[in-house]
Amino acid sequence: MVGSGAISPRPDRRAFLTAAGVLLAAGLPLRAHAAQPRLAAIDWAMMETAIALGRMPVAATELIRYRADIGQPVIPDAVTDLGLRGAPNFELLQLVRPSLILSSPYYTRFEPRLAEVAPVLSLPFFLPNEAPLPKAAAALHAMAAALQDPAAGDRAAAHADAALDRARDRLAFHADRPVALVEIGDARHLRAFGFDSLFGSTLARIGLTNAWASATAFSFLAPVPLERLADMPQATLVIIGPVPPEAQRGLARSVLWRALPQVAAGRVHRLPRINAFGGMPSALRLADALAETLAGAA
Repeated sequence: MVGSGAISPRPDRRAFLTAAGVLLAAGLPLRAHAAQPRLAAIDWAMMETAIALGRMPVAATELIRYRADIGQPVIPDAVTDLGLRGAPNFELLQLVRPSLILSSPYYTRFEPRLAEVAPVLSLPFFLPNEAPLPKAAAALHAMAAALQDPAAGDRAAAHADAALDRARDRLAFHADRPVALVEIGDARHLRAFGFDSLFGSTLARIGLTNAWASATAFSFLAPVPLERLADMPQATLVIIGPVPPEAQRGLARSVLWRALPQVAAGRVHRLPRINAFGGMPSALRLADALAETLAGAA
């Protein structure tokens, strides 16, 4: 059953026309192909979107870092690493012979060179002051339309809706307490995620209140002092990803850290590292991890 915050199972007209227009402009006919498309992903959110549709790319960027730091979704060793997202290896890209290149507005400067290799599908996920989760949902449909498999988009969106609804139901007991989602870089600073982050918009979809109500510059708050947590004494603190060893040692000695309301009350929880700039798979991973962690602490 689709909840009140459900992702629409059908693509909106603008998303479909955007995908179709990109392909037509690139000279790619809008008809079915017998062979599976060979996808090359420059952008991680687009890579995750393809995986959610059941289409593992043949090549993608920064896979060594992705496998080491993120790990989920699992990327097979057979997928070719195209180098840095900010400086992809165009020669290697040509060698893998993609039929479609998956990019985003982050990499607009590369688009002319990418288009010389294959048609490019570029979709937005992260824009200032806009929630990314609806864009991640729209990307499922837009990419599926571009791949001439709209049913795959419907299936992926229905799966996402069901998973998010389950997490919302499991977390209903926690809906009256705000959640501060942070990453800790050192013993005195944290990075918080606002409503315009994938994490913040996922919190809203699963019925939780983001403790960080102030505006963010872009998807997350630049490193701020730990003492900002004292301004939200009722919040549950959720730390995403590992805390660096030096920061861990510093926190263990910190009087300030121990005096924070969340720490003193034992409302501190840890989640594994999750891709803050991913697509729907990362949103679902966050929702499931929060449901498991907070339900277990109830």
